[in-house]
Amino acid sequence: MPTEATPLSAAGARRSPEVLTGSGAVLRTLEHLGITDVFGLPGGAIIPFYDELMASTTIRHILVRHEQGAGHAAEGYASSSGKVGVAIATSGPGATNLVTAIADAYMDSVPFIAITGQVFSTLMGTDAFQEADIVGITMPITKHSFLVTKPEDIPATIAAAHQIATTGRPGPVLVDITKDAQQMSAPYVWPPKIDLPGYRPVTKAHGKQITAAAQLLAESSRPVLYVGGGVIRAGASPELLRFAEATGAPVVTTLMARGAFPDSHPQHLGMPGMHGTVPAVLGLQESDLIIALGARFDDRVTGKADEFAPDAKVVHVDIDPAEISKIRFADVPIVGDAKVVLADLLEAWAAVDQSERASTADWWAHLDKIRADFPLGYVEPQDGLIAPQHVIRRIGEMTGPEGVFASGVGQHQMWSAQFIQYERPNAWLNSGGAGTMGYSVPAAMGAKVAQPDRVVWAIDGDGCFQMTNQELATCVINDIPIKVAVINNSSLGMVRQWQTLFYDGRHSFTDLQTGHGTRRVPDFVKLADAYGALGIRVERPEDIDAAIQLALDTNDRPVVIDFVVSRDSMVWPMVPQGVGNSSIQYARELAPTWDDEDADMTGEPA
Repeated sequence: MPTEATPLSAAGARRSPEVLTGSGAVLRTLEHLGITDVFGLPGGAIIPFYDELMASTTIRHILVRHEQGAGHAAEGYASSSGKVGVAIATSGPGATNLVTAIADAYMDSVPFIAITGQVFSTLMGTDAFQEADIVGITMPITKHSFLVTKPEDIPATIAAAHQIATTGRPGPVLVDITKDAQQMSAPYVWPPKIDLPGYRPVTKAHGKQITAAAQLLAESSRPVLYVGGGVIRAGASPELLRFAEATGAPVVTTLMARGAFPDSHPQHLGMPGMHGTVPAVLGLQESDLIIALGARFDDRVTGKADEFAPDAKVVHVDIDPAEISKIRFADVPIVGDAKVVLADLLEAWAAVDQSERASTADWWAHLDKIRADFPLGYVEPQDGLIAPQHVIRRIGEMTGPEGVFASGVGQHQMWSAQFIQYERPNAWLNSGGAGTMGYSVPAAMGAKVAQPDRVVWAIDGDGCFQMTNQELATCVINDIPIKVAVINNSSLGMVRQWQTLFYDGRHSFTDLQTGHGTRRVPDFVKLADAYGALGIRVERPEDIDAAIQLALDTNDRPVVIDFVVSRDSMVWPMVPQGVGNSSIQYARELAPTWDDEDADMTGEPA
C-alpha cells in the first residue's frame, strides 16, 4: 500500500518527495494550510524564511513597525474573521516583543500561530547574540510551544500548531525554528503525520448532562443565560438565538461576547460586570439559575466571588474542562463545543412538557422595572468639553452594525462596549482578559486586512494610542485605510477615575498633556499628517458628526480624529473591586426614580 511519505504518481510508480530547505518547507506548509496573510518583521535568525517568502505569490506579508503590532494584528485578523492569525519574528528581542500579544491571545482564546527564528542549534544555551529561550518564556501563555531543530520536522510541527490553535478552546501556539533548520534541506512530505497524544478536545456533551440542564431550566423561575466569548469563538450565535427565544430566558453578554446576541433583542439585558448595565449585573446576582455558555466567571463579572449570585444553581458549558468549577461550582458541568451543546439543549428543552416549566413572568416584570429605573446613560461634563460617550455612540450609529470596532483598554473600552449597538458576532474586538493597552490600532489593521470591505474603527485613548501608533505607517504603506478615534482626555483615564473615587482625588502620574490647555504633546493631527494619514481635531459637539462622516468617506488612507473630551467623565455603572455585585454604584443623575431605601445598590460616591 502507498504511504503518505511515498505517494504514487498517475502511472503508479513511487515518486520521491520534493526536497526543500526548512524555510521552503515553512512557506509550503503555510500555503497548504490556506494561510493568505501574515504579519511580521525580519531579523537575523528568520532571514532564511523571509528569503523564501519574498517569492510567494499566495501569501501577503504585512511588514509591521514593531513585533507587538504583528501579534495584535494577527489577533485582530483572527477575531474579526474566525480564521487563524499568523505573526513572524526573529529571535531574542523580536520574539520577546511578541510575548504581550501571545499572552493576550491566550487570555482571550484567539487562534494565533507565532513563528519565530532561533539561533543555530549548535549555539543554543551559549547566550549567543539575540538568543532567548522563547519556548520556555511562552510555555505558560500558549496552548503549546514547539522547538524545531531539523528541517524534516517542520511540516508536521506547523500543521500540528495549526490544529492545536484552531480546535478545542482556540489559542496561541508558538513554533520556534533554529536558523540551521531553516537552511538545511529535507524531503517535504505532505500531508504529514500529526501525532498529538492526549490532545482530544471533547465537542459532544454527555446526554445525561444535557437532560439535567434542561430539567433545571424547567424548574427555574429566575434563569439567566450568561454568555461568554466562547460562544463567538464557536460560531454559536445562531444556536444561541434559537435557544434563547425558545426558552424565553434573559441573556447577558460579557465584554468578550458583545455581539454574540443582538443588543436590540428584547431578551438582552446588556453586559454584566464591573461596568455592566444594572439589569445585567442584578439579573445575574438575583437569579436562581445561571446557564454559563463559554464564560469563565471572571472576577470582573462576579465581583467578590463568594457573594456572587448566592441563590443560583449553575449549569456550566465550556469546551475547556479546566474552566468548569474553577471559580464557581457547577451543579451541571457540561464539557463540549458551545455550538453543538446549544443545539442539543434546544432539543432537550423541546422535549420538556410545557406543564413542567416554571413561569418567568414575575422575573421579567422585575427585570423590566430595573431596566426602566436604571437605564444606560452618562452625565454631561461640566467643563464645557465633549462627552466621550456621545462621540462613541455617534461612531456606532453612523457606521452601522456591519462595521468592526477595535478598542484599546480603559474608559474608552468600557464606553465602546456600552454605547455601540452590536448586532452580530466578531464586530467587537478588544483585549478582555489581559487588558493590553496598545491593542487597538494594530488589531484594527489586522481586521481590515482580513475583511477589507468592512469599515474598521480603532477606538483608542490618548494613552493607548501612543503605545502602537507607529503602525499607522504600516497602514499607509500597505493601503489599509482604518479609522482611528482618539478619545483624548489628556490622561490615563481609567486609572484617574480610580484615583478620583478611591484615592481622594490624588491624580498621581496620570496626566499626559495630549489635548488640554496650550500644550499638545504630541499633537495627534500633526502626527497623523507625518505618517501620511488624514488628521482631524474635534473640540466642539457640533463638529462631531461632520468629522465622523469625513472619516467614513475617506478610504484612500487612514484617518485619525483627535476628539478632545472631558477628563472628568466617568464610566458608570461601576462595581468597585473587592465587593459583591449588589454594591453596584450608579450615577444618581441618570435614575428617573431613585429610592435610597428600596435600591439594592449605593449611589455615586462623593
